[in-house]
Amino acid sequence: MFDNYLVRADSLRNDVVDGEVVGFQLAVRIANYRGVYLSLHTGYFLEVDGVLYPREAQTFEVNGKPPRDFDEIRNAVHEHWDYDDEAILHICVPGGLAAGEHVVRFQQCVIAAYGYLPTDEEWVKAPPTPGTGAGSDKTPHIVTYTLTLNETAEA
Repeated sequence: MFDNYLVRADSLRNDVVDGEVVGFQLAVRIANYRGVYLSLHTGYFLEVDGVLYPREAQTFEVNGKPPRDFDEIRNAVHEHWDYDDEAILHICVPGGLAAGEHVVRFQQCVIAAYGYLPTDEEWVKAPPTPGTGAGSDKTPHIVTYTLTLNETAEA
């Protein structure tokens, strides 16, 4: 149900810092209609054109704060990501992506559940790996998008 709304279709662009392309980014939304406390958001399964970009290559920008890695976000226990708020997922990869169409496979990992589950304490200590389906909340399947990066869309 939420699959069509997780990634804004026109948001794929390269990240440019001091004239150098340092990675790429896309705009994302939370799949949980209630939103979540940010500490429950543990990263993404992200594969672009068959290349997997692990959580360690990802930073996350939301609520007007600069991009943070998911180790820092796990401590944001009082910060909420509301359903209607768009966030930016940054991926560090020198050179970014080429202009044109890209096949993006995507899954959020948000360890929010209704009621207590036996995995809850385990996941607090060691969050599940994005893409396994564990901790995927409202997005139990990897979703595939075809997104276009325009050369003029570099930030």
